[in-house]
Amino acid sequence: MAEKLKIALYWAASCGGCEIAVLDIKEKILDVAAACDILFWPVAVDTKYKDVEAMPDKHIDVCLFNGAIRTEENEHMAKLLRQKSKVLVAYGSCSSEGCIPGLANLYPREELLDTVYKNSPSIDNPNNVRPQLSTMVKEGELCLPEFYERVKTLAQTVDVDYFVPGCPPVADQTWAVLEAVVTGKLPAKGSVVGAGTKTVCDECERKRSEKKVKKFFRPWEIIPDPEICFLEQGIICAGPATRDGCGRPCIKANMPCRGCYGPPPEVVDQGAKLLSALGSIVDSTDPAEIERVLNEIPDPVGYMYRFGLPNSMMRQAKTKIEGNGKKG
Repeated sequence: MAEKLKIALYWAASCGGCEIAVLDIKEKILDVAAACDILFWPVAVDTKYKDVEAMPDKHIDVCLFNGAIRTEENEHMAKLLRQKSKVLVAYGSCSSEGCIPGLANLYPREELLDTVYKNSPSIDNPNNVRPQLSTMVKEGELCLPEFYERVKTLAQTVDVDYFVPGCPPVADQTWAVLEAVVTGKLPAKGSVVGAGTKTVCDECERKRSEKKVKKFFRPWEIIPDPEICFLEQGIICAGPATRDGCGRPCIKANMPCRGCYGPPPEVVDQGAKLLSALGSIVDSTDPAEIERVLNEIPDPVGYMYRFGLPNSMMRQAKTKIEGNGKKG
């Protein structure tokens, strides 16, 4: 009998949805269990960091790493699992693109901490107590990981072999990467696994004509026609700037594409591509009028870079702080 593959799963700065997505492969999880031994999975297996540190280098066959790099602990585990794994997969939008945690890059670290520990209406902290990296108690020293100045992607931290996009990845994608490992049929290094090479718009069945809009609406402001292109109804849809392959569950539920699969191969900056697409459908040839309509979009960065700010050309809001992941 062939030796079972050794796999690991880890979450860094994420919501935990990718952990649930692994189980969405349903009965195929039995095929994984038959072919693999799970050596490390903090959400489900009681393995300690020290156990991973004691493993020989490249002892793990494949690691599915979800979550962005927000803290010193996240970075330590990314480097450790890279050292211990033959194949490291950026699993999900947070590790691949930065995702929702990456929107914190719009603000300096101290402003984020002020919001949480000082300025929030629900906070009662008159002494302005903040978490400390080190605190002495009678039992000894308690330590917390450093909270970095900005969020980074996994690939901005360590070398990554494959990428699985999605927030979270759909079940077919998850199975695609696991099946590739189980069968040994791995694609070229750096490949995006389980996704297409076109855009969501290319695969969308909704009716399209000449898009000309005078105003953009948020989804809750109008009831969209389930047969007509969202953009033609003035509802922002990230389909023109998003890689296909998810099966369009949002659109089938009469909600616009959010953009969680990241940009298609030829697009360098997903947010810039989406902004360009929106500007092209405004019903005006007057640059000032086009700018006015676009300026009415609430939270434009949240729309254009919801899933990919840290991996965009911008990466973060410009501040006076400079340096690496710890200070800039």
